[in-house]
Amino acid sequence: MDLKLAGRSALITGGSKGIGFGIAKWLAGEGCHVALVARHKEALEQAAADISRSGTAGDGVNVRAFAADVGDAAQRRRVVQQCGRVDILVNSAGGIPGGNLQDVDEAQWRAAWDAKVYGHINMCREFLPLMKEKKSGVIINVIGVGGERLDAQYIAGATGNAALMAFTRALGSNSLDHGVRVVGVNPGPVATERLEFLGRKRALDRFGDPERWREFQKNMPLGRPATVDEVAAMVVFLCSPHCSYMSGTIVTIDGGMANRATLP
Repeated sequence: MDLKLAGRSALITGGSKGIGFGIAKWLAGEGCHVALVARHKEALEQAAADISRSGTAGDGVNVRAFAADVGDAAQRRRVVQQCGRVDILVNSAGGIPGGNLQDVDEAQWRAAWDAKVYGHINMCREFLPLMKEKKSGVIINVIGVGGERLDAQYIAGATGNAALMAFTRALGSNSLDHGVRVVGVNPGPVATERLEFLGRKRALDRFGDPERWREFQKNMPLGRPATVDEVAAMVVFLCSPHCSYMSGTIVTIDGGMANRATLP
């Protein structure tokens, strides 16, 4: 299927690794010019080089890297000035720590929300007017299934993700009047370095052995988490004109876990 994305431009936050990197790689493979944004310059430049050298990028595709923390207003505006108008914005930056209300103190909570919740919101604030001016554009907010399956042991993330789901639905409810689509994606567990890190911590806490982290995956659908490619493929399809009537909605990619009586 031709996704009709060749020649378009996309900016992906959190683009140096994990889901963001996977999305950038898939978009480049469809012929999109991609701009990667992440905080750590060395990892970001390596990611951009990997996409350029891997052969996955289409002919003539430009791959750029902008080191910035999208939770910081000055750095965010610098990215907007340097990058300019884009056809596609994918907000994928930011991770929120687990823990209950006493585990996550105010400083941790605010820092995590600045990076993810307000990072997503403010990147939309920057790019939505530019997209409205040309009456064209797509914004994809990568959020997380924690906003659907509320867990007191992930209270900062559950609350933040639920807020971003509401934000996405509200923003996308009338954005199409201006030619812009806003869609959210809620991945469940995805096989990334972050999932392994969190799994090792959980295994250490529960079993006293971080090497047992894969035991938490045996009761997942198909006995595994989603792959990065499974999430990236959906995001790229949502970016395409084939989804031109989708806005203000959330697509969940979790193998059905959010609707199970118990979680793994």
